Amino acid sequence: MAKREEIETRTEAIAEPMIAELGFDLWDVEYVREGKEYYLRVYIDKEGGITIDDCVELSRRLSDELDKDDFIEDAYTLEVSSPGLGRRLVKDREYTKSIGREVSVKFYKSIDGVREITGLLTGFDRDSVTVDLATDKGTEQRTFKKSDIATVRLAVDF
Repeated sequence: MAKREEIETRTEAIAEPMIAELGFDLWDVEYVREGKEYYLRVYIDKEGGITIDDCVELSRRLSDELDKDDFIEDAYTLEVSSPGLGRRLVKDREYTKSIGREVSVKFYKSIDGVREITGLLTGFDRDSVTVDLATDKGTEQRTFKKSDIATVRLAVDF
């Protein structure tokens, strides 16, 4: 397991009981390097949305536990936030939570003359994403290879 994956996995294991106790859902954990800085980001959600106070509460608890365990060698900044409205789907749990919701799918290159589609997420597996697309004749179910997909995000309707 790569260092990044190990840090994310251990952080999830520490954070999940706290997140559940607070009544939140874990959306994602990512450990990234941006320039010379490292960031450990924990994204949480709950029905009705996450507040700043929610983020502060989890950040304080999680920071204390991470300091006790002290398994991250690099200096890093802990960030706790909402994944946002147009959240990106990456991990299986994110796809699972989003079944039945409208998503925007961007492709690396045009597929059937388009580089982006919006439709209802109806399924996924390790290699593909299935979306119901509205057409002038009704609904068409399409499955796309993940290797052709640049991003999948929840669609935001303003």
